[in-house]
Amino acid sequence: MGAFDWGPLLEGGPLFLGILNLTPDSFSDGGRFLEPASALAQARHLVDAGARMLDLGAESTRPGAEPLEAGDEWARLAPVIALLRRDLPGLPLSVDTRHAAVAERVLGAGARVLNDVTGFSDPAMLSLLRRQDCGLIAMRSRRAGSGFLMPPYGEPGESTADRAIAELLKVRDRLLAADLGPRRVLLDPGFGFGTTFTEDLALWQALPGLPDRLDWPVARFCVGISRKRFLAWKAGQPALPPAERDKLTAEAHAEAAAWGYRVFRTHAIG
Repeated sequence: MGAFDWGPLLEGGPLFLGILNLTPDSFSDGGRFLEPASALAQARHLVDAGARMLDLGAESTRPGAEPLEAGDEWARLAPVIALLRRDLPGLPLSVDTRHAAVAERVLGAGARVLNDVTGFSDPAMLSLLRRQDCGLIAMRSRRAGSGFLMPPYGEPGESTADRAIAELLKVRDRLLAADLGPRRVLLDPGFGFGTTFTEDLALWQALPGLPDRLDWPVARFCVGISRKRFLAWKAGQPALPPAERDKLTAEAHAEAAAWGYRVFRTHAIG
């Protein structure tokens, strides 16, 4: 395959990346698509609904989730990727992983995009990216040891988005320093990763001006807001279950699209 460029995928309306969780414990639909046949059925459903790319994840990043070893992650991914390559050969695949060894294997199996919730902070990942011309989705997050920092969401938090934007700027600079630029890269603000509701709200309100603050094209961002608790809190319904947040997700996508954003990771479309 030739060099990856997000440009052609951004033509013809919003680009929805259908989320396919291959985990037993993800916050939204963990366990439903562990079996390859179930994963394929969900993939077909997402494509029929309008997804033009799938984003596969085999390690949960929900609050309190245990880190997954690279070998176990690959064991979940391998049969599903093989099935998708066989039955949906023209569909681009993104894989959500922070392990360089897994990333190399999924690219060899036919994935075209790597999605790293740690913003490609591992030097081994950057080394791999210099050898591979795949697409990248780089997210801002906060770490706590081997896991992610997830403070109690309802506690008072930062009232501005300045800290989160500075973290996203570091992700951008890391990739630019590695000669990885907007042709290949989408930046993800990382809603809910180390943030409380007040900081997420400030980050959402900062979205219209974020491209200028980062000097980054608005079309080269990925908005990952689907079914997140931020939407329920913002709507004044903090107890609303994840599976009942699809209407709020669609409304958020429409609002972000009005600001020029074009790429959305989502559990459901429409």
